[in-house]
Amino acid sequence: MGYTVLSTTSVPTEQRFDLWCDLIGRSVAPVRVRSRHTSNFLADAGSLDLGAVRLTTMSFPPIHSLRTPALIRNSDPEGYELALILDSEMSISQSRQGSRLSTGDFALWSTSLPYEGQGLGGTAGPLLRGIVLHLPRSGFPLPSGRVDRVLARALPGRSGAGAVLAAFLRSVVDQAPSLEGPALDRMGTAAWELTAAFLAHHLDAHDRLPPEARTRMLLARINAFIEDNLAEPALSPASVAVHHGISVRTLHYLFRQQRETVSATIRSRRLARCHAALSDPVLRALPVHAIGARWGFTDAATFSRSFRSAYGITPAEHRRSTLPAPRAARTGSGRLARGVKEGCADEQ
Repeated sequence: MGYTVLSTTSVPTEQRFDLWCDLIGRSVAPVRVRSRHTSNFLADAGSLDLGAVRLTTMSFPPIHSLRTPALIRNSDPEGYELALILDSEMSISQSRQGSRLSTGDFALWSTSLPYEGQGLGGTAGPLLRGIVLHLPRSGFPLPSGRVDRVLARALPGRSGAGAVLAAFLRSVVDQAPSLEGPALDRMGTAAWELTAAFLAHHLDAHDRLPPEARTRMLLARINAFIEDNLAEPALSPASVAVHHGISVRTLHYLFRQQRETVSATIRSRRLARCHAALSDPVLRALPVHAIGARWGFTDAATFSRSFRSAYGITPAEHRRSTLPAPRAARTGSGRLARGVKEGCADEQ
């Protein structure tokens, strides 16, 4: 099954809160939910089955959720829930640990232990937004006793391994409608391994990871580093290898199953940035060679040859074909214009 989205707007106003409670109970784990917005609960959730794991996207008004021992005894999927907070703030507590989370943070909790969560509102509006990865505890490569140390802790997702995982999850969500079949399974495997590597980083437990998980995280970090440093003329296989503490030979070995070599990856990504910049009206006044220099091409002739080899036309021809010749806007007088449910309860 592909990406499916359910919105509470599909039912009458008075049924929307109950629909949300039932959806959470069935797709995640039964919880008690309270909210001040039950009179018209506008929320939606998307679900994507990735084989090894399941991913959901959520958007909803502020709520208070509670998973009690009784609910756990009644139903427990025995899993971990890893949430990436988007444009929101919330708090969570579990196992005598608690944190306040903001946009860009991750939080992990277990369905097998009581927890309490409080949605505090969105930073860009009244709705909270997030991506949740549902992971079975069975077969997880890290011991549960060690994983429990990071339950309900704010785990940063704006740098390092967290940024790699966050970018991956966002890209999966962006491409969800077009993913199917084997691609879904591959994304699930990658999500499983990147999550394990991310948690191992916070637990100093890299030695407990299978080799494939360590390799996938290293490759993801390398690709993120290349993406962030395309404007640096000195970016090269040697500089990439030095930054990650590996030899150039090892770097090339890691890329053996990639579509391109390290050098080709750097070049093609730089050219893609230049291709987009040359089509941007805002950058019309910037000379072609300056566009190339902005993305690491220090020699104009090399830039032009590489661009033509990749796209079949020169950078200047591409700009002319995509940007109409500037024309002065005129006023009517001819002068130049200037300007420019388990249980749900209302929170009282």
